[in-house]
Amino acid sequence: MKIGIDGSRAFLKSRTGVEEYSYQVIKHLEDKLNNYQVVLYVQKIKNEKYKIVDSKLPNNWKIKIIKWPLFWTQIGLSLEMLLHSVDVLFIPAHTVPIIHPSKTIVTIHGLEYETMPKAYSFWERLYMRASIKKSCFWAKTIVAVSKNTKKDLIKWYKVPAEKIKVIYEGENKKVSLFGKGEGEGGFEKFLLFVGRLEKRKNIQGIIKSFEILKEKYKIPHKLILAGGKGYGYKEINYQIINHKYKNDIIKTGYISENKKWELLKKADVFLFPTFYEGFGLPILEAQSVGTPVVASNNSSIPEIVSDNSQLNLNDQVYNNRKKIQNSAVLVNPHKPQEIAETVWKLISDKELKNDIIKKGYKNIKRFSWNKCAFSIAELLKNNERKK
Repeated sequence: MKIGIDGSRAFLKSRTGVEEYSYQVIKHLEDKLNNYQVVLYVQKIKNEKYKIVDSKLPNNWKIKIIKWPLFWTQIGLSLEMLLHSVDVLFIPAHTVPIIHPSKTIVTIHGLEYETMPKAYSFWERLYMRASIKKSCFWAKTIVAVSKNTKKDLIKWYKVPAEKIKVIYEGENKKVSLFGKGEGEGGFEKFLLFVGRLEKRKNIQGIIKSFEILKEKYKIPHKLILAGGKGYGYKEINYQIINHKYKNDIIKTGYISENKKWELLKKADVFLFPTFYEGFGLPILEAQSVGTPVVASNNSSIPEIVSDNSQLNLNDQVYNNRKKIQNSAVLVNPHKPQEIAETVWKLISDKELKNDIIKKGYKNIKRFSWNKCAFSIAELLKNNERKK
């Protein structure tokens, strides 16, 4: 059996969520497909921000560079499938090519653009709706990164439940060499957000809650917003430059992996009260280095911070978070006052903070890229057994 894998997003030097998923899954698949011929499709980009691969691949893996400048997936990869098809094609990032084998597996990371349409431009919504909806129709099997994403696929696109396989993302379990104590840039205490600075991530709500923390609770902390610009950034930036505490709000732009882990380790509290998430990997990253998390009580987040495997997709407990023993403190993202009060409780109550940290360490044991890749490898191999 010949397996094809779309590696076009996996080897960017500056990776965010979907790119990181592609990279980690591909790297962890390398030792799980030893008895199969694997073709890794990558782009030819004249840019130092991109590598073809970053290490030696197994002997049974072949790199195929597809030189196509525009619409790489729908034209370049489609032509490759037409001329040199494979038995099974795995797409780790949303978009199935128009021409594809009947046995195609695609990972869908979330339908945030459907649930939070105002957080995306018209053209973004149009493109994602068209490409992802078609991908769901074309694929033989869909990998959903959470039960909530599976629920959304059934709700929005009427995908048959039996076509969807829930496979959680992993966690790097990065061992940080940086201890708590002296903070970034010489100051000692800070709150941290990591991700794109965009409306869906509720950056404006985070900034409002930070103002409450400064005004009401007189905290000495800085607020670090680490990430690149996203949709709605102009409004966010305007809010910052006109903020009473603008000198305490630090935008880092995109940061390296090492810097990210350093900040995660040193932060007093990690803030992730976003409006909607397909998975929420930054939560696990913060927990892995012993930083307590304040996150939203919506979308996939409750299932990521709690072992709620006993729940079905329609269980009412999704609307009653207090029934779940969470490893993060969950809040209503639409209420900056609630976010601020929750952060203050973690800062001021050492026993509560230590309890959340302890639960975080326990929680991340449920996730690993090795486990994720193993489940995907089994899906790929299963197509051979069903010939």
